[in-house]
Order: sequence, then structure tokens, then C-alpha cells
Amino acid sequence: MVTIAIIGRPNVGKSTLFNRLVGRRLALVDDQPGVTRDRRLGDGRLMDLTFSIVDTAGLEEAGADTLEGRMRAQTEAAIKEADLCLFMIDVKSGLTPQDHDFADLLRKSARHVVLVANKAEARGSDAGLLDAYAIGLGEPVGISAEHGEGMGELRDAMVEALGRNAFRPEPRPRRGGEDGSEETDAELSALPPADEEEEEPAYDPTKPLRMAIVGRPNAGKSTLINRFLGEDRLLTGPEAGITRDSISVEWQWRDRLIKVFDTAGMRRKSRVQEKLEKLSVADGLRAIRFAEVVVIIFDVTIPFERQDLSIVDLIVREGRAPVIAFNKWDLVEDRQQLLADLREKTDRLLPQVRGIKAITVSGETGEGIDRLMRAVTETHEVWNRRIATAKLNQWLEGMVAKHPPPAVAGRRVNVKYMTQIKSRPPTFIISTARPEALGASYTRYLVNGLREQFGFFGVPIRLALRKPQNPFAGKRKRSS
Repeated sequence: MVTIAIIGRPNVGKSTLFNRLVGRRLALVDDQPGVTRDRRLGDGRLMDLTFSIVDTAGLEEAGADTLEGRMRAQTEAAIKEADLCLFMIDVKSGLTPQDHDFADLLRKSARHVVLVANKAEARGSDAGLLDAYAIGLGEPVGISAEHGEGMGELRDAMVEALGRNAFRPEPRPRRGGEDGSEETDAELSALPPADEEEEEPAYDPTKPLRMAIVGRPNAGKSTLINRFLGEDRLLTGPEAGITRDSISVEWQWRDRLIKVFDTAGMRRKSRVQEKLEKLSVADGLRAIRFAEVVVIIFDVTIPFERQDLSIVDLIVREGRAPVIAFNKWDLVEDRQQLLADLREKTDRLLPQVRGIKAITVSGETGEGIDRLMRAVTETHEVWNRRIATAKLNQWLEGMVAKHPPPAVAGRRVNVKYMTQIKSRPPTFIISTARPEALGASYTRYLVNGLREQFGFFGVPIRLALRKPQNPFAGKRKRSS
């Protein structure tokens, strides 16, 4: 598929055009310059053309060791990899010396270039549109990325640059259910019992897996993903909060396709004040809902901060499969003592997801990466597990006999039936005449029993209580 990169100085509307071409608000957009920092890829479509589109950071003149310099290096890599570059300028504000410098860079490095004059709908933009000829990259295509004007002319310019045969039409992918969400707890009571299926489906270890990397700022999320990929694909550095967008990349682990999402660092809600950071956190939450397994990065030098525990609790409430990675393990000297302390605190501070897998890793050296991925796939398998109804009810009968439900007003609560209505996460329904009388402690007793008996360690379990429907309720009694 043709790869097209959107290039330009900061705040000319690159991310707005990217969102329009992919048909969704994937990239963060704000009036503040320099919002985009990493390369973001998406499946683009413009009328009858389909292609891979890349959003890039704004080009700036800066030293190689600065954050802006590292952002520029990412953009230059995108220019070299792209089949076509859309060089975007802002004709509303007019040309700048930066525009001329970057036009020279594109002439040297890019294979094909289309000059895109954005904000052409603005009053007084005609002069800027005429000035754009001075750049020397051919006739500018006047568009409005925000309002969608000029898209037909842009399509024609792309075809003229690459030829019609470079683009092949493909069906637009379905977007329904993209967030990976399942039925909510409020909806469970309306679901009918599952059929008594005795055959438990086998886990498919070759199926692609979606994984998100989350954690506090500067915990080493992007560094770890770069280690996965074996290249400096994501922007990293000593500065906290470098990542703003949730960037997705794909790689192969043991012949299995892994789609991994890098997310912005999550601080405590009370500290998040700026609009841009709020947008970044919201983008990270969307990535969590889209993922199947979520790896929470703990900085092993300062582990188990309150925010770390809040992030784990959030993931459990969302129903995702969590795995903990204690990063920066290469900085630890007394490893045995710290390892015992980490295990004790994991069990004590995270009782809501007992048995969660916690792996020590180093994004800098690559230590523990293979063990982490094994833990991810094992947790994913547990998260997908289904138990036959007959086995569940046999187990439930034993649990009730061992520890009967509490009696209310001298009457014992009758637990009638249990079934698993879905996996991802494992979700069960118990049918009982008085669900309100069963109590939270007895529900915890059953959930812990499910973990022990069927190996549901390290994943959230949802257990709902439902009163069986009376088929004769509401019908009037016949008079004799």
C-alpha cells in the first residue's frame, strides 16, 4: 500500500488533515503548536484512493540532543520511508523562512512532493496562495483541512504525482466495536442464560493480540516499546511527558502479530489542569478500552505509588487483562531483597486481582522482555477462558454445601443456577430468588473459589446475581 506522510512546520494543520483522511479523530488537535511528537500511522481514504497515512511532528530547527531535535529526526525518518509527502503550509499566516528551509530538505530527501496550502478558505489567503509558488514545488493545492474543502483537487494532485496504478481501491474497514467494550454490569441482568455448552472452546495462540502500555510519566513506556521493535520508533528522552498521543505500532513475537499502543503518562486527576494533558489522558483511556491486555509499567525505583494502584484499579474496572512490568530493573543492585518485597506488596495492595503476573524488565537492556510477553499471552488465555455450565454448577453445589449462604429472617437463600455468559473478562450469572440477600462477602467467597478452581488468576471476574423470571407473573387468576 502507498505510504503518504504529512510534513510541515508546527501548527499548520497536519493532524487536522490526518484525522480527515482517516475519517476519525485519532490525532490530538489543539491551537498550541507542537502537539504531535511521534509518528502516527493510519489507514487513509480520499474518495476512491486508499493508502497508509503518516502524521508527523512539526519540523523545527534544533540541536540533535534536544527534544525538538529528536522530533525532527522522527519526521526525517518518515520522509525517507514515504512514497509521497504532502508538504503543508499555512497560507493564512503566510510563508516563513522555515517553510523555504524545509522545502529544500524535501527536494533532497523525498521521492515525490505535493504542496498543500491549508486554510485557503480564510479571508485574505489569496495572497498567501500566490506566494506559495515561490517555494518551487509546483502548483499549490488550496484546501481547508478543517472544513474539507479542496479534497477533490488534493486527490487529483496525488494521482498526478504517483500515477493511478499506485492506488488500489479497498473496502473501508468496519469500525463497530472498535473499543473492545463488552456488556456493562447494568446490562447483565437482562441477558438470558447461556446454552449449556459442554465443550469448552480452545484458545488460539496465533490470533493477533492488542496490547496497551500504560503508567505514570517517565516510567519508560516508549523505551520498552522501542526495545520490543528493535528500533527507535517512538520518541524517548529524560523529559517527563514526551508522549501525548496514543501511538499504535505492530510487531511479531514468535510469529504472532502484536498491536501495541503507547500512551501518555497518567498523573493524578487533581494535577491534570491543562486542556492538552486532559486530551492525552482521554486518548490513553480510549487505548485501554481498545486493548485486550494492558501492561502497567511501574518504575521499580519508586514502585507502588498511589497513582500506580489507581491505574491498575482502573484497568480492572474496565475489564481488561492486566500485567505489571517493574521497569528499570538494570538500576537495582540488591535484587533478591527487592524482589521479595515487590511480591509481598503486589499480593497485599492488589487483592482485587489476586494472582496478577508481575515481571521485572529493563527497557534499556532488554532484560525480561521474553518473560513479559509470555506473561501477556498466558494472561490473555485466562482472560478468554470459558467454563462449561455443567462444570460450573457441579462446582457451585460443592461451594454451597461447604459454606451455605447466609440466612435472612430465618430463611436460607436458595442458590439455583450458574452460567458463564461471556469471557473477556470472564463474566458469570447466578440465579437466586433473593439476590439482595446474598451479600458482598459471600460473592467474594464465590469469586475467590472461581479463581482457585478454574485458574482465573490475575484477571478481573464479574459475577452478577439475577432473580429468575416468573412466567406467570402479571397474569390474572382465572375465576372458576
